[in-house]
Order: sequence, then C-alpha cells, then structure tokens
Amino acid sequence: MRQGTKHSYEFGPFRLDAAERMLLRNSRPIAITPKAFDTLLFLVENSGHLVEKEELLKRIWPDTFVEEATLARNVFILRKALGDAQEGPQYIETVPKRGYRFLAPVKKLDHELVPQAVAPEGLTISAPRAHPLRIWVGALALLTVLGVTLYLAWQRFWLRPSPPAKKIMLAVLPFANLSGDPHEEYFSDGLTEEMITQLGRMHPERLGVVARTSAMKYKNAGKGVDEIGRELGVDYVLEGSVRLSHPEGSGESKDRAQDRVRISAQLIQVKDQTHVWAESYERNLRDILALQAAVARAITQQIHLKLTPQAEAHLESARPVNPEAYQLYLEGRYFWNKRTEEGFNKAIQHFEQVIEKDPNYALAYVGLADSYILLGPNNLLPPKLVYPRAKAAALKALAIDDTLAEAHTSLAFSRLLYDWDWQEAEKGFQRAIELNPNYPTAHHWYAYTLTSLGRMDEAIREIKRAQELDPLSLIIHSDVAQILFFAGRYDEATEQCRRTLDLDPNFGPAYWYLGLLYEEKGMDKDAAAAFLKQASLAGRSPETAAALEKASRTRGMKGYWGKQLELWEKNPTPWRPSPFNWAVVYARAGNQEQALRHLEMAYQEHHPSMVFVNADPVFAKLRSDPRFAGLIRRMGLPPEETRK
Repeated sequence: MRQGTKHSYEFGPFRLDAAERMLLRNSRPIAITPKAFDTLLFLVENSGHLVEKEELLKRIWPDTFVEEATLARNVFILRKALGDAQEGPQYIETVPKRGYRFLAPVKKLDHELVPQAVAPEGLTISAPRAHPLRIWVGALALLTVLGVTLYLAWQRFWLRPSPPAKKIMLAVLPFANLSGDPHEEYFSDGLTEEMITQLGRMHPERLGVVARTSAMKYKNAGKGVDEIGRELGVDYVLEGSVRLSHPEGSGESKDRAQDRVRISAQLIQVKDQTHVWAESYERNLRDILALQAAVARAITQQIHLKLTPQAEAHLESARPVNPEAYQLYLEGRYFWNKRTEEGFNKAIQHFEQVIEKDPNYALAYVGLADSYILLGPNNLLPPKLVYPRAKAAALKALAIDDTLAEAHTSLAFSRLLYDWDWQEAEKGFQRAIELNPNYPTAHHWYAYTLTSLGRMDEAIREIKRAQELDPLSLIIHSDVAQILFFAGRYDEATEQCRRTLDLDPNFGPAYWYLGLLYEEKGMDKDAAAAFLKQASLAGRSPETAAALEKASRTRGMKGYWGKQLELWEKNPTPWRPSPFNWAVVYARAGNQEQALRHLEMAYQEHHPSMVFVNADPVFAKLRSDPRFAGLIRRMGLPPEETRK
C-alpha cells in the first residue's frame, strides 16, 4: 500500500503540484519544461526570500556546469507561463546581479496519498465490468467528437491557411558623435554596429535588421528617412546620437572607470515618417551593455514584437564591462572594418589588449579570429600562421559564450578555408544562422561552403540572403556575381557585376569578374578592358598596363595572361602572388602542366582559395587529368559527376 504526504502550492489562479510535477491554472495544466518546473518549485518553496543565482544553479543543475543565461532562459519561460511582466512583475522579481524572488502569497497544502489496495498473493482483484451497450455508446461519442475536431482543423488549416506574418525590416543609421572629439568616431560607429547586432538577435523570424556595411553608407549622407527607407526597403529607421564624457583629469590617464555615456534615440516609421518613440539614456560606461539592452527592449515593444526566450535571456545576462576594454574593442572593430593590412594588424593589437584587461570578453576573441581569417585570402600572411590562430580564438570565444553566432561563423570559416573540414564547417554555419538569421556574414560564408561542394542552387540562395540583409555591401554584390559565374549563369552574373558598378564605379573586384565573364564568352576585347581597369584600380603602373594592353591586342587573352606571367617573373610586386594565383594565370595562358604544378603547391600550403578549385571554370580542362582528380579526392571534395 502506497502512503505518504504530497505537497501542492496555490498562488493566484495557479496550483503547483509537487508530487505530480504539474503547474495548473484554474485546474488546467500548463506545459513547461522539467528544469523550468524545478526552478519554479524552488522559488515558490522560498517565496518572499531572495534566492541567489548561484544557489539556484546548484539546486537545478547539481552535477552540470551551465551559464547564467540558461537560468535566465528558464525564468523567462516561467514568466511567460505565468503571464508575468518584466516591468512590475506579479510573481517573479529579478534582483539585478544577485538572483530572483517569488513575490506572490503562497498557500501550502498537504494531502495524504490515497492508499492503493494490493491483492493478497494468489488473488486477483477485478474492476467492475462495463455494460457492452455503454461501451458502444461511449465509443460512438468519442468518434463523433474526433470527427468534428478533424473537420474543423481541416477547414482552418487546409481550406483557409493563415498567411505567414510579414517580416518587419529595420535600419539602424549611424549614431552621430556629439562628444566634440573627432577621434571618438570609433565609439559612435562601434555603438551603431553593436545596436545592429543586439537588435538582430531580438526576434530573427519577425525582425530583419539591415547590416552594418549598408547602414554606414548613410553616415553624413544628408538623405531623408523616406529616401533611405525606399533604398533599403525597410519599415522603420532608428537614428540617434551618442555623447561620451570624461570626468575632469581622466582623459590623459585613460582611467575610464567614471566615464559617462549618453544615448538619444528615436524610432521613425518610414511610410508616414512619424516618430513612434524617442528616449534618452545616460549611464556609466561600464553599464553600456545594459543600456543597449534597454534600447533594444524598448524598440521591440514599440513594434509589437514578443522577444524569443533566447533574446530575453541575452538581455537579462547583460553584464558590466571594463570601460577601457570596451573602448579598445570598439577601436579594434573600427580598424578591422577598414579591410586593409594595416587595419587588420591594428585590430589584432587592440583585441589582444582587450583580452589582457578582460580575459572573458568573448567578442574580442571573435574579432581576433576575424582579423586572422581575412589576412589569409589576401596573401598577407601564410595560411599556416593565420588559420590555426583564428581557430583557437574562435574556440575560446565559444568556450565563454556558445550562443554567439559570430563565433560559430568564424570557427566554421576557419574549418572551411584551412582544415577543408566540409562537414563541420557546414554544421557551424547552420548553427550560426539558427542563432541569428540576421547575421549576413554567416549566410555569405556559408555560400562559399556550398559552392565548394557543388551545391550551386543552395549557394545562390544563401549569398542572395546575405545580399538582402546587407543590400549595399559591395563585396557581397560582387560575390553574388562570382557564385553565379561558377554556376555557369553568365548572363545573370554579368548583370550583377553591372549592378555592383552602379553602386561604385571604382570597385575593382566587379571588373575582375566582369573580365572573367567576357573571356568565357569569347569577348576578348571587352575582357581585356575590364581586367585593365581592375589593374589600374589596384595601383598597377601605366607601363604595366600598356604592356598588358599591347599583348591582348596582338595575341588575344592568351597573350594577355602570358605577359602577366612574364611581368610577375621579371618584376616581383609588393603583393605576393600565391601558388593559387600562379595556377589560375597559367591555366588561362593555356599551360596546363604549370597550372597543375602550382595547384599542388597551393594544396601543400592549404591556400584558402583552393576551396573553389572544383568550381572555377578556369580549371575545366584539367578535370580529366588523373592528377587533378587525385587532388580533389585528397581534399575530400565531391567528384565532378556528383556536383549539381
């Protein structure tokens, strides 16, 4: 016979049954996760008292280490189940930096368990048998209810399906620097980027946020909200200003502990240019993350979006920062966004200083990884030096915070470009997109992975998604053309190059791909003109340009590429052509033996451009050579016949 006492707790319209592990509202069960139930039970058992975060973590996860963000996510789930509000809560109060308190009055109920009869050994106790007619009537009633339910469901979901909710699009314009010091532009630019990232996490399925590259095009542009809205295709625009103030005497010493930051922001609806919301905030710089969270929460409330549990947990976990480390981080990103060798080196120096001051600054490790990653494809440092460092930095960032889409993206790109670990790279990009579908770089670099694997339709879909999120990014525009070129869609690729040059007539990569396309189409004169324009923009001397032009005029494109090889051999340039670059030019010049030889050299050094070796049409004539097939096999790439 089972005996004992069970406990249940009543508060408001709710009943929490500890024995049955159920939460009921007006006798109706509410679905919550087991860990959320345990969290609620512990809070209710200690109602009226502050429960420290550390105590809750030990109680709910006694044998496992979890981040505070997981606890915050549980509390968010509970608030949602209880219908509680973040502002003015009725049930669960957050005590900043400490823990939680259950506020509502709780009534504890004790009930004796009903004994269960146990039959003596050898004796079976049978339940009374129901009358056959009663069974048939009950079954008929059940079938009738089931049939009506299925019919209503069919009417609702099949005949009249609900259209998917339209995604709201938002642009965060560059924050104006009101500090009076032009050297602090890095801070206003960095804050703009941080707000874009913060808002991109809020509700990725319903809220799309235009990426930094496109937003920064409007810095000091003097354009109206209506014009910006049309150009970017957004519903709302967030604009604002930031003022960073230093207490007297703190400027030279760089002691930023008492620095203050003031942010003024306003949300404008594009269709009628009405000011939906405006607010000003002022706090110590160490509380900048909480300030950003407050702005993000206010905006999502104004456009009537309910935060996802992950976003809610992220906002609640905003921690104080080391002010000097934060400023160094923004400076690092400022230099990284210049996309120059000097910029990358300065960025690395700044990110390393951030880590010295705050070893748990996850985004600083991401910045370090991204800096090393982009030093590789530009032939600025050998791959064996940069990619292991990039991978180590990304892994460290994930060890600190595994919810960072940026860190998953950096790690996946390192695994793609250097390890040629196609499977793990794809998993990493998919996880990054799951965490933040609004992060264009994840879609952009994932498109490279799909291209290398020959999945061209998927690659085009991903690169165009990146383009939607960052519609004014020149590099994404030109990479759309590159992937269309690799897919054999030459007319679309040509048109895409022209659209890129409409945005910036002096963007060199667009002329490069235009030259490749013209060459594939047999339009040698146009191809040479495009390549010469690209060479001029890259800083090639007039003498070099004249020699290349003469070679193309007299001997066609094979003459052009032959002269290029001759110039490289006789006059080494400050830009060091990699073995892969040599292989491309040898292949275009028609020297297949030298092309294969240099591809093998590029394979040995794990040059990042090797990921495209099976996609680039320039190597089409090599694919029947067993040596080329062996190279593809050693890289783990799918053979030509399986590509689509």
